[in-house]
Amino acid sequence: MSILEELNILLDGLGIRVETGVFSNEAPLEYVVITPLSDTFQLFASNEPGYDQQEVRISIFTKQDKDKKISGNYIALKNKITEALLSADFTITNRQYIGHEDDTKYHHYMVDVLKIYPLREA
Repeated sequence: MSILEELNILLDGLGIRVETGVFSNEAPLEYVVITPLSDTFQLFASNEPGYDQQEVRISIFTKQDKDKKISGNYIALKNKITEALLSADFTITNRQYIGHEDDTKYHHYMVDVLKIYPLREA
């Protein structure tokens, strides 16, 4: 399994629309884009890597709809995602409010996460 696979399953289970790299369809009021950041080998023994450390950025986008059915509260969505990540043993390395995008009316918040996987399954 990879971090992208795990995150897609996790976020889909929360009812959050998610894509990797860029949201290619018409964007809903709340959605997430996952961007791979790094893949590194960790914990060497006998000159062989033992683990693959994978890190991604989760960009959270939310805006208020005209009928006020969705509040546009990025904090609530951030908290929901953060709780799910921690419960699924992801390491959160950074969280930051990026800003309000005036042209699209979305709030943009990012969460960087990493997970370490055995290089070879036992």
